[in-house]
Parts: sequence; C-alpha cells; structure tokens
Amino acid sequence: MSPNQIDIDIEEPAFSHIPVLPQAVIEGLAVRAEGHYLDATVGGGGHTRLILEAAPDVRVTAIDQDEDALAAAQKELAEFGERVTFIHTNFAAYEFPPSTFAGILADLGVSSYHLDTANRGFSFRHEANLDMRMNTQQSLTAADVINEWDEAELADIFFKYGEERLSRRIAKRIVEQRPFETTTELAQAIAYSVPPKYRYGRINPATRVFQALRIVVNDELKSLETFVDKAPQALVPGGRIAIISFHSLEDRLVKHGLRNSPLLQVLTKKPITPHEEEIVNNPRSRSAKLRVAQRVR
Repeated sequence: MSPNQIDIDIEEPAFSHIPVLPQAVIEGLAVRAEGHYLDATVGGGGHTRLILEAAPDVRVTAIDQDEDALAAAQKELAEFGERVTFIHTNFAAYEFPPSTFAGILADLGVSSYHLDTANRGFSFRHEANLDMRMNTQQSLTAADVINEWDEAELADIFFKYGEERLSRRIAKRIVEQRPFETTTELAQAIAYSVPPKYRYGRINPATRVFQALRIVVNDELKSLETFVDKAPQALVPGGRIAIISFHSLEDRLVKHGLRNSPLLQVLTKKPITPHEEEIVNNPRSRSAKLRVAQRVR
C-alpha cells in the first residue's frame, strides 16, 4: 500500500449488469443466426447474453479493460461455452480484424459495480481512495491528477470534461487544500468552494468534477475517438455498430464519428432513449442515448 492510500474495509457489491435499452440494442444490431458479434464493453455480460439469446448459433467476442468485469462476465455467460471468447483489453487498443463482425456494440456507461464498489473510487457517496482506474494495471490515478497537476490544468479539465462553469474556483480551492487521499475529502472541498445555492442544488457539485477526473484518468474520449474510427472496418458489409453514450461529450463524438465515417450509413437520425418504464426500473439508464449505423455494401 502506498503512502497516499488508506485502508477502507467496505463490503463489495457483486458485479451485475442490467442492460440498458435491451430491445433497442437487439433491434439496432439486427442480430441474425450464426452471426459473429463484438461486445466492446462486456461489463457484467448483460448485453452479450441478450445477443446470444436473440438468434441460434450466435457467437460473441467479448472484451473489457476491467479484469473484474471480465471475470464476472465469464461466470455469467459460462452456459454458452465456446460461443463466447473473452479478451482483456481496452476497445481502443483492440486489433480489429477486417470484415469479421455482423455487429459491434459499445455501452459507454459506468457500471453500477464501479459506482457502488467503494475501493474503486468512482463515487463520492463512499469514502475511498481516489483511484478511478477502469484498468487497475495502469499507473495514473485520480489522486495523481488532483495532487500533482497544477491549478490551470485542473481548471481546464473540470471545464472541458466536466462542463463545470465554476472550474477555476474549484481548482483554486483544491490546490490550496491538497493533498487529498479520499473521495469524500475531495467532495467536501468542492462543496465548500461553491456558493451555497450551488452547493445544495439538484446536482451534487462534485458530480461534474468526478466525471472529468474519470474521463482523464481513463483517457475516455481519446479512446472513444479511436474506437469509432477503427471499429467500422471490422464490420462485414451490412453489419451494424451500436453505441450507447451517457453524456453530451460522448454523444457528440459518437454522432459526428459515425456520420463522418466513409464506411457507414447512419440509421438513427436522432438517438434512441429509454422509455419511462425503463428509467423507473433502472434509474441509471435515464441519460442513455443509442446511435446505430450500418456498413455500406
């Protein structure tokens, strides 16, 4: 354990995956018998299970950068045997085999497991080390960013990746009070750096900062840009790509990336969003947006 880490003993939740927009994903991918599909963010395996059950003799290559996710998916999908191939990698680093898949899916959401598992440090609802790494083998953590980056850099990422309008004020407070070890320490410093009206508003003032930190630590937008650029070449003619995003920065990148690809025809003029019933049953689906495109023949 490093000097900046603390020992926090909290019972961890199981890794489960309630698939977002389940019917829309299967319809969007047009899953067909004997098709080979790529789930680029397998998570707990929820979407992959739907794909495997949608038609006979379907195969899925399932990848994820999080080893916990892969282990959970392997357990969840064990009944399908060799129909599923698991690979530990980030979807931007994956070597896309040309003209291989009938469909490709990426669900960009942070799983309930990550938000509810304290020691992963994704949420300020639990006291935990400032970590936020999806791939725990990488070196950069949220603590490194918060405690070592200069004030201007912090303000810039809070504004750019968190769309936080009080980014300079928050960055100034953080630099004055650091070092920080835990999520709750950081969240409290953020709360007391903003006006009371903002502090007690509908959205916790730490929300956007934590989003920005997660994006930076995992290089999410650059990885997504690379994925959207490379993935279409792996589709067979007529194959489809479906991407679920959860905030405007992702959705904008997906929208333009699919539209500008010479290999794709966009099938969703507007993103598909959850119905009210799904949002009630799975509140974390409320901001989901699904876009689908097809490889031109």
